[in-house]
Amino acid sequence: MKTKFNIITSTCVPLPLENIDTDQIIPARFLKATTREGFGENLFRDWRYDKEGNKIKSFVLNDPTYGGQILVAGKNFGSGSSREHAAWAIADYGFRVVVSSFFADIHKNNELNNFVLPVVVSESFLAELFDSIYKDPKTEVEVNLPEQTITNKATGKSERFEINAYKKDCLINGLDDIDYLLANKSKIEAYEAARGL
Repeated sequence: MKTKFNIITSTCVPLPLENIDTDQIIPARFLKATTREGFGENLFRDWRYDKEGNKIKSFVLNDPTYGGQILVAGKNFGSGSSREHAAWAIADYGFRVVVSSFFADIHKNNELNNFVLPVVVSESFLAELFDSIYKDPKTEVEVNLPEQTITNKATGKSERFEINAYKKDCLINGLDDIDYLLANKSKIEAYEAARGL
């Protein structure tokens, strides 16, 4: 879903587990599809549903107390296999931002390629964020991509986060890699013409 990204202010879904791997995000048995649609219903499938397909009430995605476009997760999010389907599931569910103190590199890039912003924060900021959300599930977080800041509106504390300049440009303008090349077609052609290519 190519949606331009600027500033997102939203409530959050807390998932304070560390080392969440891509098989937990989207189990391997759901990887047969080749299009990105429909993966959201199986996001964290084995944590959301029991073997009979009934919702597990204690799991946060089944708890109406929490909702929003921001998933706040524990350290080392997206480890394991490099499956892009994990990012597809996160995006299809409706999350626009995932906050953690550390992401597996391949998964981090897969999120960016699917218009989900991975925001790396300090351990202390993450702990305070979980604390704020549990104290008040209506706590909002502001993620400002142009300024590269994340703000816990309950405490007023902010941190700056890093993002590759090219990926930032793509997110702000709603462009994937091919769109970006097409948008710069005239510059590419001029470069080639000037060099007789």
